[in-house]
Amino acid sequence: HVQLVESGGGSVQAGGSLRLSCAASGDTRSRYCMGWFRQAPGKEREAVAKIETDGGTSYADSVKGRFTISKDDAKNTLYLQMNSLKAEDTAMYFCAADPSYGGKCPPHLIFGYWGQGTQVTVS
Repeated sequence: HVQLVESGGGSVQAGGSLRLSCAASGDTRSRYCMGWFRQAPGKEREAVAKIETDGGTSYADSVKGRFTISKDDAKNTLYLQMNSLKAEDTAMYFCAADPSYGGKCPPHLIFGYWGQGTQVTVS
């Protein structure tokens, strides 16, 4: 099992930046696909970005060119750098991880481990 704790959310003006962090603890030896998801009030949860163990990344079209997912394996920490933020980026952001595919992130992957979320508000 792995435990995930997000931090770094807050309120920011449109055009601003935030960096979210997700600290992992527990079974960090396994190879995980890791990702960031978000859910706005009244909307379904959506995938924002994913990163594979070997560093391969994928992004939602809505954030391409503005958001960057990265990880520091030595610190067991996942990051999401968010630039040029827009009001429509306002949501609760969740970190997620899953080892089912050995660190790969196939499109049909259902994540098994989730953090508690951190709120991002853009005005």
